[in-house]
Amino acid sequence: MSTTEDRSSEASETTGAGRADAKLEVVVIPVSDVDRAKEFYRRLGWRLDADRAGEEFRLIQFTPPGSGCSVQFGRDLTSAEPGSAQGMLLTVSDIEAARDELARSGVEISEVFHCATGTMCRFRDGEGVFERVSGSALDRASYSSFASFSDPDGNSWLFQEVTTRLPGRVDPAATSFGSASDLANAMRRAEAAHGEHEKRIGAPDPNWPDWYAEYMLAEKAGTELPT
Repeated sequence: MSTTEDRSSEASETTGAGRADAKLEVVVIPVSDVDRAKEFYRRLGWRLDADRAGEEFRLIQFTPPGSGCSVQFGRDLTSAEPGSAQGMLLTVSDIEAARDELARSGVEISEVFHCATGTMCRFRDGEGVFERVSGSALDRASYSSFASFSDPDGNSWLFQEVTTRLPGRVDPAATSFGSASDLANAMRRAEAAHGEHEKRIGAPDPNWPDWYAEYMLAEKAGTELPT
């Protein structure tokens, strides 16, 4: 059985090796009431890209803030049962802030939780490997804290806090930030890490802008962080 490290190495070896880009652009979700779904996703603060209708169809597209992938729903777009899209992940850099922002907009969302073991509890709550524990993961470990919500049809979504990517998961050249909020949170983490750096060297670091930049880019790309 391959490990996470094995799969990351395999991904690094094959990325960009003469392969055509194939970027995930749209996910179609099944809904029963198009206008109700439109109002719900508008309330999330997602960008409305399209609302097109014809005699036999209707297509609505929304894009989450900072996302390179959009969602579409409408009439005659899919044969899937409304509410059958489950466990769709939205990565955020601050799980508490993202959860609170959604709650303030009137959307019913769970409290932040982590899994007693692994991350399988993100899909359902139960016992053992599926047991959910209230609050963020220990030390806010990347990929380990969640909050869940559903649209009116029961299509389920999860916020997942990701601050440091696993190696091989991101093109090292792709170091842009999706929003001002993500950039600000990255700067806060760099500030905290730089404070520990200054404690280790026992003196103020006059080159802190360079250190911040190196830290933020390494964190974004999943490469080794400066110390």
